[in-house]
Amino acid sequence: MTLRRWDDLERERLTGAIERRFIHGERGMIAQLWLPKGSLVPTHSHEAEQLSYVVEGHLRLWLGDDEREFDVRTGEVLVIPSNVPHRAEAIEDTYDLDIFAPPRQDWIEGSDAYLRGR
Repeated sequence: MTLRRWDDLERERLTGAIERRFIHGERGMIAQLWLPKGSLVPTHSHEAEQLSYVVEGHLRLWLGDDEREFDVRTGEVLVIPSNVPHRAEAIEDTYDLDIFAPPRQDWIEGSDAYLRGR
Protein backbone atom coordinates (compact mmCIF):
# COMPACT_ATOMS: atom_id res chain seq x y z
CA MET A 1 0.00 0.00 0.00
CA THR A 2 1.07 3.55 -0.70
CA LEU A 3 -0.23 6.84 0.66
CA ARG A 4 0.57 9.95 -1.37
CA ARG A 5 -0.28 13.64 -0.92
CA TRP A 6 -0.93 15.69 -4.04
CA ASP A 7 0.73 18.70 -2.43
CA ASP A 8 3.97 16.74 -2.04
CA LEU A 9 4.23 16.30 -5.81
CA GLU A 10 5.55 19.00 -8.12
CA ARG A 11 3.51 20.02 -11.13
CA GLU A 12 5.16 19.05 -14.39
CA ARG A 13 5.10 21.79 -17.05
CA LEU A 14 4.19 20.56 -20.53
CA THR A 15 3.63 22.28 -23.87
CA GLY A 16 1.25 25.23 -24.03
CA ALA A 17 1.53 25.92 -20.27
CA ILE A 18 -0.36 22.70 -19.49
CA GLU A 19 0.64 21.31 -16.10
CA ARG A 20 0.07 17.90 -14.55
CA ARG A 21 0.92 15.56 -11.74
CA PHE A 22 -0.07 11.93 -11.43
CA ILE A 23 -0.01 8.92 -9.16
CA HIS A 24 -0.14 5.35 -10.39
CA GLY A 25 -0.40 1.85 -9.06
CA GLU A 26 -0.07 -1.43 -10.91
CA ARG A 27 -3.48 -1.28 -12.61
CA GLY A 28 -4.62 2.32 -12.51
CA MET A 29 -3.52 5.94 -12.64
CA ILE A 30 -5.02 9.24 -11.52
CA ALA A 31 -3.83 12.57 -12.90
CA GLN A 32 -4.48 16.22 -12.18
CA LEU A 33 -4.21 18.49 -15.22
CA TRP A 34 -4.37 22.26 -15.45
CA LEU A 35 -5.05 23.60 -18.94
CA PRO A 36 -5.09 27.37 -19.52
CA LYS A 37 -7.76 28.69 -21.86
CA GLY A 38 -6.75 28.01 -25.47
CA SER A 39 -4.45 25.09 -24.61
CA LEU A 40 -4.44 22.28 -27.16
CA VAL A 41 -3.84 18.58 -26.59
CA PRO A 42 -2.89 17.06 -29.97
CA THR A 43 -4.53 13.96 -31.37
CA HIS A 44 -3.32 10.80 -29.68
CA SER A 45 -4.58 7.40 -28.55
CA HIS A 46 -3.58 4.91 -25.89
CA GLU A 47 -4.40 1.47 -24.59
CA ALA A 48 -5.85 2.87 -21.36
CA GLU A 49 -9.53 3.56 -20.92
CA GLN A 50 -9.82 7.19 -19.72
CA LEU A 51 -12.36 8.84 -17.48
CA SER A 52 -11.98 12.60 -17.81
CA TYR A 53 -13.68 14.58 -15.02
CA VAL A 54 -13.76 18.36 -15.42
CA VAL A 55 -13.58 19.62 -11.85
CA GLU A 56 -13.63 23.23 -13.01
CA GLY A 57 -13.75 24.78 -16.47
CA HIS A 58 -14.68 23.62 -19.95
CA LEU A 59 -12.94 21.23 -22.35
CA ARG A 60 -13.90 20.50 -25.93
CA LEU A 61 -12.84 17.05 -27.11
CA TRP A 62 -12.96 15.38 -30.50
CA LEU A 63 -13.12 11.58 -30.46
CA GLY A 64 -12.73 8.88 -33.08
CA ASP A 65 -11.78 8.95 -36.72
CA ASP A 66 -14.90 11.04 -37.44
CA GLU A 67 -13.92 13.49 -34.64
CA ARG A 68 -17.26 13.49 -32.83
CA GLU A 69 -17.32 16.65 -30.69
CA PHE A 70 -18.01 16.69 -26.95
CA ASP A 71 -18.15 19.69 -24.63
CA VAL A 72 -17.32 18.67 -21.07
CA ARG A 73 -18.00 21.23 -18.37
CA THR A 74 -17.64 21.52 -14.60
CA GLY A 75 -19.03 18.42 -12.89
CA GLU A 76 -19.17 16.28 -16.05
CA VAL A 77 -17.24 13.11 -16.90
CA LEU A 78 -16.40 11.83 -20.37
CA VAL A 79 -15.46 8.17 -20.77
CA ILE A 80 -12.95 7.64 -23.59
CA PRO A 81 -12.64 3.99 -24.65
CA SER A 82 -9.31 2.28 -25.17
CA ASN A 83 -7.42 3.07 -28.41
CA VAL A 84 -9.84 5.80 -29.59
CA PRO A 85 -7.99 8.76 -31.15
CA HIS A 86 -8.85 12.03 -29.42
CA ARG A 87 -7.73 15.64 -29.03
CA ALA A 88 -8.82 18.51 -26.80
CA GLU A 89 -8.97 22.27 -26.41
CA ALA A 90 -9.48 24.21 -23.18
CA ILE A 91 -12.38 26.59 -23.85
CA GLU A 92 -11.86 28.07 -20.36
CA ASP A 93 -9.08 27.71 -17.80
CA THR A 94 -9.66 24.12 -16.75
CA TYR A 95 -8.76 21.80 -13.89
CA ASP A 96 -9.29 18.22 -15.01
CA LEU A 97 -8.95 14.95 -13.13
CA ASP A 98 -8.24 11.94 -15.36
CA ILE A 99 -8.34 8.29 -14.40
CA PHE A 100 -6.60 5.71 -16.59
CA ALA A 101 -6.64 1.92 -16.55
CA PRO A 102 -4.13 0.49 -17.15
CA PRO A 103 -1.57 3.18 -16.20
CA ARG A 104 -0.10 5.28 -19.02
CA GLN A 105 3.41 3.90 -19.48
CA ASP A 106 4.28 6.76 -21.86
CA TRP A 107 3.62 9.25 -19.04
CA ILE A 108 5.53 7.19 -16.49
CA GLU A 109 8.53 6.81 -18.83
CA GLY A 110 8.37 10.41 -20.12
CA SER A 111 7.94 9.28 -23.75
CA ASP A 112 4.67 11.22 -24.25
CA ALA A 113 6.11 13.50 -26.95
CA TYR A 114 2.65 14.73 -28.04
CA LEU A 115 2.37 16.60 -24.70
CA ARG A 116 5.96 17.78 -24.60
CA GLY A 117 6.06 19.62 -27.93
CA ARG A 118 8.46 17.10 -29.45
